[in-house]
Amino acid sequence: MKIENNIIRHYLKNVYFITGTAYAGKSTTVKMLADRYDMIFCGENYHSKVSDIVAEPGAQPDISYMKTLSDWKDFVTRSPEEYERWMFSTAKEASEFEVAELISISGDKKIIVDTNIPLDVLKEISDYNHVAVMLSPMSMSVERFFDRDDPEKQFLLKVIESCEDPQVVMENYKRGLALINSKKHYDELANSGFFTVVRQESDKDTREEVCDIIARHFGLI
Repeated sequence: MKIENNIIRHYLKNVYFITGTAYAGKSTTVKMLADRYDMIFCGENYHSKVSDIVAEPGAQPDISYMKTLSDWKDFVTRSPEEYERWMFSTAKEASEFEVAELISISGDKKIIVDTNIPLDVLKEISDYNHVAVMLSPMSMSVERFFDRDDPEKQFLLKVIESCEDPQVVMENYKRGLALINSKKHYDELANSGFFTVVRQESDKDTREEVCDIIARHFGLI
């Protein structure tokens, strides 16, 4: 069955998407907007409670990879090229779960989403003033990837540190991060045609300022 995009757009009319690179402030901004404007909060991987159960190898092979993973060391020691491929393929597979989840909770209340839905899909199902792209400098996306209290990232850090040669594994993992956050993918986001906010390398706390900028773009204020 195929659902036409105009139908999906109608059901997602109260949904606002934030996408972008690692360490750009997406998760923080989504949470701040949800709290400030009483929006339904859909944080990173919000769809996984369903996709982790429903995904099947024949239909969603890359999401299903997580079901068959017996040792997380295998996850962090994959080749950088395989890690890059898997990340973008998983985002594409997950986008169907995301859309289904958002339709299931859509209503009169506004929803704010931290998403990895591919840009071409966002262009089909949403509008310019309902999408914001947040970018960080490419070096920051890689070198500061683990500089957060995010439970998932801290878990991966512990897995890397438990490997036989953690320094080599970390260098390999960062090469994968570098591919994911490469100039090619950065430019795809920067030149997407969507509203874009670039994080500056500064010690200044700009969270409220960025939140205001995106809230104005979304028409929330």
